Amino acid sequence: MTDTAQDLLDVRYMARALELARKGLYSAHPNPRVGCVIVRDGQVVGEGWHARAGEPHAEVHALRQAGEKARGATAYVTLEPCSHHGRTPPCAEALVAAGLGRVVAAMQDPNPQVAGRGLLLLAEAGIAVHSGVLEDEARALNVGFIKRMERGLPFVRVKLAMSLDGRTAMASGESQWITGPAARAEVQRLRARSSVVLSGADTVLADGARLTVRPDELGLSAELTALAMTRPPLRVLVDGRLRVPLDAPFFQTGAALVATCAAASARDRFLAEGHELLAVPGSSGHVDLRKLLAELAARGANEVLVEAGPRLAGAFARLGLVDEYQLFVAPKFLGSSARPLLDLPLARMVEAQDLEIRDIRAVGEDWRIIAVPKAAS
Repeated sequence: MTDTAQDLLDVRYMARALELARKGLYSAHPNPRVGCVIVRDGQVVGEGWHARAGEPHAEVHALRQAGEKARGATAYVTLEPCSHHGRTPPCAEALVAAGLGRVVAAMQDPNPQVAGRGLLLLAEAGIAVHSGVLEDEARALNVGFIKRMERGLPFVRVKLAMSLDGRTAMASGESQWITGPAARAEVQRLRARSSVVLSGADTVLADGARLTVRPDELGLSAELTALAMTRPPLRVLVDGRLRVPLDAPFFQTGAALVATCAAASARDRFLAEGHELLAVPGSSGHVDLRKLLAELAARGANEVLVEAGPRLAGAFARLGLVDEYQLFVAPKFLGSSARPLLDLPLARMVEAQDLEIRDIRAVGEDWRIIAVPKAAS
């Protein structure tokens, strides 16, 4: 077989492995989403994907399906097989024991506990190793895990819903509903894929927000919906002065974490209601958002979805903490007296924050724009 033909086959089977990995989009966190395909003599003999932390990894599922047919076969894995003992044994050792002839990885694992050791273990066992097939796609699937491993911070995605004239609510605060049901379903899926859904006191008080995942609006298969609901995102409320009362709707729908600058003396009161009060340093009653994100990453948060009003969303933007904006745009005008998208006071054009638009598409009657901050030149 020519190198070109082999390259095409590698891409084909890795694409299938990525398709499998995406099944873990809503449930694999804090672990990465990983898929595996085992091929022997041009036939797929085993497939697997990682569903939840503590359960078998993708390679193990694929090896079980392949059985003896794994000997001498090629395994396509979307992430370098792990080489360390965690909740489960090392997958690299399992691949060696199964007698694989070749292993193709989409990318090296950014986890310092692995970071090339898995591929080295395979190579030292005499297995042919190749890495870098569809790496960009693999990295995009696990942007949060990668950022947490490399920088100790989660990937921050800010969701904003606005009118065509860039307004998010009427002057009175009324905002339900700017966008239609298709856009709201897309937001439900954004929540479900996130480790954390975060909002501020203003939004929770004004909208009675609960920030829960509603399974009937996800539009997923029964299997993926059930998996998503076994690992709902942690709901985090940024409330520097503890303005939101414990009888608010937000606190009536399960446990939540409240990040505050207020005195820790209130901790027992929140704990008695099933919630955690996290004291985060700050100034003038405002939580230090970078320190909060570092704390969430330390707890295993890969992706944080910010659903907040203009003040808190603007604070994330001003501090350079946003990795991606998802803007849902409704075909309507709310008028000049309505509330702005972000509290982002700028005096000169040179201060404008440049964005790169990655995707624009229709979502029902609305539009979704995905944009990322441009790197400073």
